[in-house]
Amino acid sequence: QNYYGKELQKSEDLKTNACITSARPLPRVVRDALECVHEEVVARYYGCGLVIPECLTSCRILDLGSGSGRDCYVLSQLVGEQGHVTGIDMTEGQVEVAKKHIAYHMDKFGYRKPNVQFLHGYIEKLSDAGLADESYDIVISNCVINLTPDKRTVLREAFRVLKPGGEMYFSDVYVSQRLSETVRKHRVLWGECLAGALYWRDLYSIAEEVGFSTPCLVTASPITIGNKELEGIVGDCRFVSATFRLFKVPRRSRAGPGQVIYNGGIVGHERELVFDANFTFKEGDVVDVDAEMAAILRSSRFAEEFLIRAGGASTAEPQGCC
Repeated sequence: QNYYGKELQKSEDLKTNACITSARPLPRVVRDALECVHEEVVARYYGCGLVIPECLTSCRILDLGSGSGRDCYVLSQLVGEQGHVTGIDMTEGQVEVAKKHIAYHMDKFGYRKPNVQFLHGYIEKLSDAGLADESYDIVISNCVINLTPDKRTVLREAFRVLKPGGEMYFSDVYVSQRLSETVRKHRVLWGECLAGALYWRDLYSIAEEVGFSTPCLVTASPITIGNKELEGIVGDCRFVSATFRLFKVPRRSRAGPGQVIYNGGIVGHERELVFDANFTFKEGDVVDVDAEMAAILRSSRFAEEFLIRAGGASTAEPQGCC
C-alpha cells in the first residue's frame, strides 16, 4: 500500500516496465475513450497489458485492483449508461483519486447518473465489500493479482461473483519458473510486480481447480528490468506481461466441437475478432473450434455474435506464455 500510495507518484517512478507494458495496440474505440479520462487519473495509474475486452454494451464489470480508476472510466464509456462498472482497491489514496473525478467524468460522458462506483477493500474478500454471487458479467484486473499471496482465493472469489457464462479477463505478470524465497520477499520486486509473479503453469491448475475453463492466452510480451541490482537478484527467471481470459462455463453448455461464423457485429472489431492466440474470427468465415471454445461462445455474451453449429476441431493445446 505504501509503495503504490506514497512512494510512487506517477508511472515514471517505476523501476521496470512490468507494470506499464502494453502487449498490443489499443483499438480506436479504446484510444478515444482513454482521451476522455482525467489527466490525474491516467498519471496515477500503474497497469500492464490490455484489459479492455470486447462486446461490452450494457455489461456489469468488476475491476479488481482498480487503482486510480483509469480502466473503470474507459469501461464506463464502453458499457454505456445502462451498464455499470465497480472498482475495488486496497489503497485508500488511489480510491480517493478515483472517487474525486466521478462527477467530472459523468459530465464529460453526458450521463445523467453515475455508472461507476469505487470501493476500498481487498480482492481476496469481495464478500466483505458487499459483492454478491453471480452479480457481474465480466471481472477484469490489470497487473494486480501478482500483489496478493493468495491467488487461488482471488480466482475463487472472481468465479463466485461472475454470472454463468461470465468472463475473467486480466493482465498480469508471469514467470518461467517458481521463484525463490529471496525474490518473493524482496520489497521493491513486490512493488514492481515481479516478486509475486505466478509460474504460468500454476495458473492453469488453479483455474481448473476453481471451476474456470482452460485459460485462453490473448497476448504476451517480455518484461525488461533495466536495473542491474534487481537483475542480479532474479537471476535466470524470465518474466512476461500476459493477458488471459477465463470463462465460467455452465455444465449444460458443454458439448462437442463445432463450427462458428462471426457476424461482425462487435464495435471496433467488425471485420475480425482476435479472441486469443489460437482463434481469430473473420466476419463471415467458417471456423472449426474445439468443444471448450464452442461452449464458451455458446454460453457467454458472445453467443449473439456467432452462428454456432455442431462438428469441428479437436481440443487445442494450452498456450504457455513464458
